[in-house]
Amino acid sequence: MREWGHACQVAAWVGVDVGGKRKGFDVAVIDERRVLALQSHLTRTQVVDLAMKHRPAVIAIDGPCCCAPEGRTARDGELQLARSICGIRWTPDAKHVHASAYYAWILEGLALFQALAAHDVEVIEVFPTASWTRWHGKRSPQTRAVWTRHGLAALGLGGVPARTNQDQRDAIAAAMTARQHSLAVTETMGDIVVPVGRW
Repeated sequence: MREWGHACQVAAWVGVDVGGKRKGFDVAVIDERRVLALQSHLTRTQVVDLAMKHRPAVIAIDGPCCCAPEGRTARDGELQLARSICGIRWTPDAKHVHASAYYAWILEGLALFQALAAHDVEVIEVFPTASWTRWHGKRSPQTRAVWTRHGLAALGLGGVPARTNQDQRDAIAAAMTARQHSLAVTETMGDIVVPVGRW
């Protein structure tokens, strides 16, 4: 039972960058002002344990929550996002996802969505590149690393480590998108939740 209305309970949001089994998950936990936790190379069980420890309002996962319908090579939301915001990798139907090692990370993400479904928390799909684009404009001609480092600094969060890698920055962006979702300043493209404009 959550107690967001009590003064002693501070709302938190969790963002997860999905990786394959070897890389694991990167997870960021934020509140309204700062990064509370930033961890890498976590297993699925560790992600669930960390998230539940902080009792988040929303968990945002940077990975597909489902496959495309049978016979399709992409989901409608991915096509809409690619037309209106930025490029995105397609998620084909389940048959193709299970048949190729390339999509192993998607299977890890799907398993995380399933694991979190057993808990009383809202879980959404996000795409941090779309979030960064909505907040800070298109990347070109900057490298992705420079673009997201500048974007992270502009978010104004305290508690950010002096050095972060791309997956950690994307996990923080996912968490910030979760926070915006709680504030009703997001829109959905299919299953994908994206910010409405700049932070």
